[in-house]
Amino acid sequence: MSHLYDCAPELLKAGDLARRFAALIRGDDDAGLEQWIEDATDSELASLAAGIGRDIAAVRAAITQPWSTSPVEGQINRLKTIKRQMYGRSGYPLLRNRLLAAA
Repeated sequence: MSHLYDCAPELLKAGDLARRFAALIRGDDDAGLEQWIEDATDSELASLAAGIGRDIAAVRAAITQPWSTSPVEGQINRLKTIKRQMYGRSGYPLLRNRLLAAA
């Protein structure tokens, strides 16, 4: 692994930033979020940092609030699968009937 980091040192920094971000998300304190965005701005994760910076309020809420959509993720996935199956076949009325029939 050290050979890979010798050839591409930016991967070492990106890995460290990814681990720090994962720790931020798993925790319940958003204190290091601005520092993470600043550190990631000039790395391979610059695009992710820019996206987080654009909607920082939502990211803060995701870290600090206890709310989650986990209990309904299965239902959401099922409905999206049906929607994808119906893509291009017909309009809203048929999709609505399929969704209601599957519920």
